[in-house]
Amino acid sequence: MKKAPAAREVEKLKELIRRHDYKYYVLNSPEIPDDEYDRLFHRLVELEREYPELATPDSPTRRLGDRPLERFKPYRHEVPMLSMDNTYSEKDLEEFVRRNRRILAGDSFEFTVELKIDGVAVALLYEDGILVTGATRGDGSVGDDITPNLRTVRSLPLRLEGKGLPPRLEVRGEVYIDKKSFELINADREEKGEPLYANPRNLAAGSLKQLDPKITASRRLNCWIYSTPYPERLGCSGQHQLLGRLRAIGFRVNPHYRRCSGLDEVIAFSREWQDRKSELDYVVDGMVVKVDSFDLQRRLGQTSRAPRWQIAYKFPAERRTTRLRDIVVQVGRLGKLTPVAVLDPVEISGTVVRRASLHNLDEVERKDIRVGDEVLVEKAGEIIPQVVSAAKEKRTGKEKKFTMPSKCPSCSGPVIRPEGEVAHRCENISCPAQVKERLRHFASRRAMDIEGLGPKLIEQLVNKGLVATVADLFSLKKEDLAGLERMADKSAENLVSAVGEAKERPLDRLIFALGIRHVGSTAARTLAVRFGDIERLAAASAPELEKINEIGPIMAASVERFFQNRKNRELIDRLKKAGVKTRRDEGAGAGDELAGRTFVFTGALEGFTRPEAEELVLARGGRPSSSVSRKTDFVVAGDNPGSKLEKARSLGVKILSESEFRKMMG
Repeated sequence: MKKAPAAREVEKLKELIRRHDYKYYVLNSPEIPDDEYDRLFHRLVELEREYPELATPDSPTRRLGDRPLERFKPYRHEVPMLSMDNTYSEKDLEEFVRRNRRILAGDSFEFTVELKIDGVAVALLYEDGILVTGATRGDGSVGDDITPNLRTVRSLPLRLEGKGLPPRLEVRGEVYIDKKSFELINADREEKGEPLYANPRNLAAGSLKQLDPKITASRRLNCWIYSTPYPERLGCSGQHQLLGRLRAIGFRVNPHYRRCSGLDEVIAFSREWQDRKSELDYVVDGMVVKVDSFDLQRRLGQTSRAPRWQIAYKFPAERRTTRLRDIVVQVGRLGKLTPVAVLDPVEISGTVVRRASLHNLDEVERKDIRVGDEVLVEKAGEIIPQVVSAAKEKRTGKEKKFTMPSKCPSCSGPVIRPEGEVAHRCENISCPAQVKERLRHFASRRAMDIEGLGPKLIEQLVNKGLVATVADLFSLKKEDLAGLERMADKSAENLVSAVGEAKERPLDRLIFALGIRHVGSTAARTLAVRFGDIERLAAASAPELEKINEIGPIMAASVERFFQNRKNRELIDRLKKAGVKTRRDEGAGAGDELAGRTFVFTGALEGFTRPEAEELVLARGGRPSSSVSRKTDFVVAGDNPGSKLEKARSLGVKILSESEFRKMMG
């Protein structure tokens, strides 16, 4: 296609995609199915790749187009983002109204009352209707420029719509994560033994401060817009009018707000949402009460820290007492054993709570929670039921202390508690409670790369009893797959063929695919190079493993413990009998010329993606790293390198251009 028609098609595609983004992410009323949206988006990507000059800053493809940052730049707010006075009392609301009436000397006024979203405040600057900067609140005067991360928030428009837009407009809002996403991310972190986010606000804040925008994008953040420091630029005289105007030009505005004429209406509306907040899929921790008129807001002014014309009425945390009837143990998808409190049903924040995670044995012992106790329960961040404390003074002597089982409730395998960890674990990779997640990891691209074996198919294979361990994959036949959903003859043939091809994957892929805790793809490569055979690795002791560069005591103990597990050894025997390659290729040593050498990449490379360049280093025995130190051997500098290049120069680290790196890689 020639450039002129390509440019016309690009503009049409951008307009279509923006409209569908608005329908889906702002109005929650999609007009087209996902596959049709994907087709439009991929077509735009193709055209912008062919004609890069057509890729404008407001293009939908720019949401994920930024590479990882070296650091965040400071951003000074033109108008400070002040904090807000809080109250938990209706009497304080009365005083807020009385004080403002006194200052305004008899002028009548109304209030706009909005939900107080438990998220992270941000400022967004638009020039000529196009998003140019997004920043955190910071200390109110100076925040962080997190524009690449805010571009990934799909409900934030990259280009504003409508007529009469000012040439420069700043808006402010609240970025948050919904309850379901919060629960899923925390569940994943708990399985991995990582610290849990205390509440959705902490998770949203952590997501916005990621240096890699792709990580931010994976968290599926959302945003409500509620103000601008310059309402006159939009022709608005009051907050209620402003919210409607913001919605009209493309912003996502929370629909649950009301203009109230007096204190009684403010309190009634606040009480209504205190009762209804559990209906929402995001956390609301109170109401924001604002004097509606911007003229009166200016007359009321502010103290040194907060405006006088608004106040946050915070909802009190809801707690209930109930009886703890039992403590059972659940086995997670990666083998973590979690004690769970079984409670007499109790209603909290609009839902009936019957169970609450107790996290780990240390937590149970620290709170001294026993079976039979009367306990105080609340919802952390309005989401996670948790046992706050036990009423020890009401004990009768019949209460029982909890002990962690020595055998896994799912497979009866041994339960271990790795040194230095709070979690107890089952490390049998054939444990039924873990099998689906283990299969997903085993088949993933960086592991055995079994094309076509996705989560939905794994679900069917396990549920129908066709696969119980990763070794069972290699005995699947075409006829076994007949009758599975969306599994035609050709699909079945392709899957069997892909499983067969996986038998020839290199040894480091197999080691990584086994899912040994703390062993990533780089460490798997190191172990494959050092031992060359799965049997030799299985026989290695922790002290022997610790002698290897980059294998620390925690990883060494984890590897030794994994291979000491009888069921894991039996699984490896089955893989060998199925024809899976468990030895390193004889000629693989020729690729170890970079053994012990550390590489750091900075800036954009023309010929490869960052993962592709790192894979080249790994394939030759080298080690890619994300940070520069005195132990770094080479820094490869692409276009627009960041502070890593400066640090490499200061430390005297050898710097390679991309062409020099290509020659080194042959």
